[in-house]
Amino acid sequence: MMLWIAPLLPVLMAPLIYLVGRREGRVGVTLLALLALVATIATIVAGTLIPGSIQPWQGSYTLNAALALKVGLTPASQFMALAIPLMALPVVLFAGAHERAPLGRLLAIMVAFVGAMEMLVLARDLLTLLVAWELIGACSWALVLHRWQSGDTVKNAAQVFLVTRFGDLGLYIAAAAVFAGSGSFDYQQLAELDGGLLQVAAAGILLAAVAKSAQVPFSAWLFAAMAGPVSVSALLHAATLVAAGMYLLARLQPLLAEVAWLMPATMLIGLATALLGGVTSLMQGHAKRLLAASTSAQYGLMWVAIGAGFPGVALLHFLSHGFFKAGLFLTTGVAERKVQSYQLDDMRLGDRLPMIALISGTFALALAGMVPLGAAWTKEQIVSAAYAASPWLAAGVLLAGGLSAMYATRFQLAAFGPVRGWRARRRASSLSGTRRLEGVALGALCALTLGLSLLWWPEARRWLQPPAWALAESHLWLLGVSLALAVAGIGLGAALVQRGRPRGQKGWVRLARGWWGLEPLTRGVGTAVVALSSGLARFDRDVLESATLRLSGQASRAAAALARRDAEGVEASLHGSASAVTRIAAFGATAGEALSERLPETLSRLANRGGGRARQTQSGQTHHYYAGMAIGFAVLLILLLIGDAL
Repeated sequence: MMLWIAPLLPVLMAPLIYLVGRREGRVGVTLLALLALVATIATIVAGTLIPGSIQPWQGSYTLNAALALKVGLTPASQFMALAIPLMALPVVLFAGAHERAPLGRLLAIMVAFVGAMEMLVLARDLLTLLVAWELIGACSWALVLHRWQSGDTVKNAAQVFLVTRFGDLGLYIAAAAVFAGSGSFDYQQLAELDGGLLQVAAAGILLAAVAKSAQVPFSAWLFAAMAGPVSVSALLHAATLVAAGMYLLARLQPLLAEVAWLMPATMLIGLATALLGGVTSLMQGHAKRLLAASTSAQYGLMWVAIGAGFPGVALLHFLSHGFFKAGLFLTTGVAERKVQSYQLDDMRLGDRLPMIALISGTFALALAGMVPLGAAWTKEQIVSAAYAASPWLAAGVLLAGGLSAMYATRFQLAAFGPVRGWRARRRASSLSGTRRLEGVALGALCALTLGLSLLWWPEARRWLQPPAWALAESHLWLLGVSLALAVAGIGLGAALVQRGRPRGQKGWVRLARGWWGLEPLTRGVGTAVVALSSGLARFDRDVLESATLRLSGQASRAAAALARRDAEGVEASLHGSASAVTRIAAFGATAGEALSERLPETLSRLANRGGGRARQTQSGQTHHYYAGMAIGFAVLLILLLIGDAL
């Protein structure tokens, strides 16, 4: 269960970082955030020190008899679990020195995001992956929305959320297919599926990965994501969030290799994104948008390596790309603060920020794929992997590499070139215009980028590369062609800067600048969804809720009327009953009482009188009795005669 510390520690420390950020200054909250990341790295390192294989180091949390959250270390997950917080360390340090308040909230969400990414890469089943997938989506939305008061930030964050959420549906479909076919969410169950369920699972995983990695046709959401702070772009949109889709495919590639169409589709999508994204990057005049398009293109190259059957090569290129691309974003932040703009035409800061220009130049050379930097070796491996699949595929990757050299050169010369020619007007001996902690962060990323040059040394490569990862067979002539195209790309990029950015607003230039029509399409879809949601909300408020309120009001009024009538009827009945009872009581108290007293007395007197008269008839003389009988008989006879006559 110790492995759960790696993802949970940053998530649990995030509220503390937020609270400290409200009370303490920059230094205190930044140190606490860095401590959380260092502790995460230490946890993973501790797992690698367990004697024997890393495979047994796993953890699970049982929810019920059928569901459980599972994490574990594999060569791929260990590599990513160490790389992610290592990339985040200098970015968080830079954010602590560069970004404006509320700093505690920003750093807290960044650290929580790292924890969610750790859970994602350590997940051993689709259920745990889904939980982590949702967490990184929520954190990324909150980070893009950090400056929610500024301009169209809210709309851009909603667009990012909607596009990536649409892709997330694929992961739910894949999880449902795996569970329906096996009764479990474990990754290994993918190998047991067959027929339609396997095809559905593969399609769902591809959809989720395409959207999250900003591949065609979902690439344009990265432009909207640039509304966030520059440190957010460096962490999420260069080194981690976009890597989630790539890692998912790399992690599951051995289990999905039998799906006939999946790997060719992966290579095709990756190559299309690398080529289209490269041209799109060249057309940008906004520094962050240029780097965003290049990020999609570089991840497209990683997709090509995965589709060709070399996921380890893709992960190694992810490592080199994460360091130099995060560095390029952060140097852009320094330049923006100097000129208050991200427009490349407003920069040309090589004279004013010579040390920053030197550091940025190192990152740009890595992006261009120049020897002896490690990014050149990983790019050469991608070319070799593509050649193993198809010479035409390798040609496309070589062309994409030449484009990367062009846009890397254009960025460097436009952002940090000299004002006049190639000679600086004045030099500085320090990081002029840069805060000390910003310089430390940039220096660390630069050192890591240079350190990866050891990948050219086989001994160092064996130390970094897990034995289970297969590398592509290198070809010297391919390396020569790749370097020649990189040099040509640098020359063409320099010429493009001298000539000036294409400023046409019509034709293919405008089309390429808008991600070949994907940006307006994505924005239109996002706007339509938001408008539909707003319309449904208004319909609910104005129609359904209004009708409900009217019915409720009528029911209330009817109930009140019935209540009044009921009250009036009952009250009148009660009053009538009370009056009758009162009258009866009054009668009983007067006439009734007299009647009840006199009636017995009268009856008693009558009885006495009747008894006296009856006693008078009892004289004891016989002729009296006979006379009475004769009289009675005469009366009876008269009555009978009268009856007959009538």
